[in-house]
Amino acid sequence: MFAPSKILFLLCCLLTQSLLAAQRVVVGATEYPPYVTMPAQGEPRGLLPELLEAMNAVQDDYRFEITLTSTGRRYRDFTRGRIDLVLFESRQWGWQDIPMQTLDLGIDDSEVFVARAAPGRDQSYFATLEDKRLGLHIGYHYAFADFESDSERLHQRFDVIVSRSHETNLEMLLRQRIDLTVMAKSYLRMDFDARPELRERLLVSTRVDQAFRPLALIRPNGPIDAERLSAILEALRRDGRYAALLARYHLDAAPAQDAAGH
Repeated sequence: MFAPSKILFLLCCLLTQSLLAAQRVVVGATEYPPYVTMPAQGEPRGLLPELLEAMNAVQDDYRFEITLTSTGRRYRDFTRGRIDLVLFESRQWGWQDIPMQTLDLGIDDSEVFVARAAPGRDQSYFATLEDKRLGLHIGYHYAFADFESDSERLHQRFDVIVSRSHETNLEMLLRQRIDLTVMAKSYLRMDFDARPELRERLLVSTRVDQAFRPLALIRPNGPIDAERLSAILEALRRDGRYAALLARYHLDAAPAQDAAGH
């Protein structure tokens, strides 16, 4: 019989060999709740880290690891090979001219306008934006602004305050420093669950700024391709983990469209 210390040593060796054999896939993370939330301290939270944990658990061929990037730097990190994969993106968010593979993630989401609730205020409040002060997230692409993300150009067209978090924009809205902000419906649902009193304090537009189907953007000639990534996600769909994660973050599942594209 093997002594307990030898058994432990063998198990450690097997685990090390498994980790060495797995291909490392670097996944870029930027602030976009509920997909990714960047706390002031600690690791990123949200759907992305939980999904990567599930993807690592369901197979041994790849090891998905998060690295932090930013809304402006992520394109350069991707084209220079510093990150291999970006999840929950849209080609319209500045990726149009960058070579890549894409994979539909089977999610429907949209961004809507949010204002303070006030007596007599209704959906007509959202009809015009030029007379409103807008609180926007730095580096984001908004349909009402023709997907322009440059803060200076946005200032030329609108009365804008930019920040680095949805929480900041929401606080500015409640303190009457801004008139409107734009948020993903999924984020609002989570916020309303956590803070039910906000339902009475906020007016959410039926007007949609943009509807989108989040994509996986895959670096050409990287460690993983769309076909292999699709197979991993399909395994999570079959055992119910994918749907459970989406439900946890108030996201609407949708049938995945064409599996891979360029």
